[in-house]
Amino acid sequence: MNYQKMKVKKHFLFCPGPVNIAANVKDAVQNEIGHRESEFSQLLGNINSKLLELYEIRDTKEYHPVVITGSGTAVNEAVLSSLPGDLHILVLSNGEFGERLYDISKIHNKNTKILKFDWAENLDLERIEKYIKRNRVDVVAMVHHETSTGMLNPLEKVGLITKKYNKMFFVDSISSAGAEKIDLEKANVAFCTGTAGKAIGSLPGVAFVIGKKEEFEKLKDVPAKTAYLNLYNFYRYSTQFSQTPNTPAVQLYFAFNQALTNVLNEGIAKRRKHIDDMTQILRTGLKKLGLSFLIDEEHMSSVLTTVKLPNSVEFEKLKQHLRERNIIVYNGKGPFLNKVFQVGNIGAINKDNVEFFLRNLEEVLQQIQKDKDDKLAIPIRNINLQDPVLFGTL
Repeated sequence: MNYQKMKVKKHFLFCPGPVNIAANVKDAVQNEIGHRESEFSQLLGNINSKLLELYEIRDTKEYHPVVITGSGTAVNEAVLSSLPGDLHILVLSNGEFGERLYDISKIHNKNTKILKFDWAENLDLERIEKYIKRNRVDVVAMVHHETSTGMLNPLEKVGLITKKYNKMFFVDSISSAGAEKIDLEKANVAFCTGTAGKAIGSLPGVAFVIGKKEEFEKLKDVPAKTAYLNLYNFYRYSTQFSQTPNTPAVQLYFAFNQALTNVLNEGIAKRRKHIDDMTQILRTGLKKLGLSFLIDEEHMSSVLTTVKLPNSVEFEKLKQHLRERNIIVYNGKGPFLNKVFQVGNIGAINKDNVEFFLRNLEEVLQQIQKDKDDKLAIPIRNINLQDPVLFGTL
């Protein structure tokens, strides 16, 4: 392949990230500035203020964001690797990303345990509370939106349990930030992670941690387990200098700032309603096509829908036909690989786009069925009229 001549078509990204982005977010990438200049410090300060506003934090003096160049997994590791290594950490898991939190924590914290639920199973609050009562637990870690299934886990209900037993609560809100209501104060959240390239509508490559200042300060004298992802170091640079300790992806910060501005200008509640409206149009259309979902709608996020594949449809065929129409969807994961497909509705997606997807999906499903019927049909010219298997004994 000649990569110099390779051109990538514009695709409709109906996946939970990366997402299609607004034109002014793309334009913002063209800004250039040295990262040790005052303009960058001002940019970072603007992003920090907007993140506190995005999460609708009431007592902004109690919380502070740090922004890190990297993926969502990077900021999750920044939190888990920066905690004291002798803490007892309990990870609640009902999918791939809960399991990933556990795998990350095990590397850095010897006393890491997992309370495992089946993929797509609701978290059992009684079981969680019973475990915390009977075992030493210092930190509870949980994924808010478990993207591998589309399950939205009960953030506030788990948070109330951690508050009742005075446990630190760490929440991965990577794919729920900007789409779901997240009340850090009510849910007793000490640290919360998020990323730019999902529901906030920016480019991937920038992620963040929002935490209570008192919890950041507790990390000051904790021996560093990593160099780049040391969370207290990011906090110190952010609060003292409005800087990052290492060279950031400056252009992506400009894009992130513009995406946050877009959300806040639209209004946080209006943005959430827009995403939910797109979800309802999408799910209504999918049901009209006779498709069903992996989990009950009451437990789904507004970010994506996990759809059961019809028995007659192979995912790779579906993906291939949709890609030919410039539409991208994701396969299932883990136990649901090739059994479901996932359709996201975040980023620069509007009603026309969703209806375009539904029309094309219907045509693709019909084409796959037709191809299968044609393949099964026996050509007349090949039929042996004397075949007793086909016609019985003549």
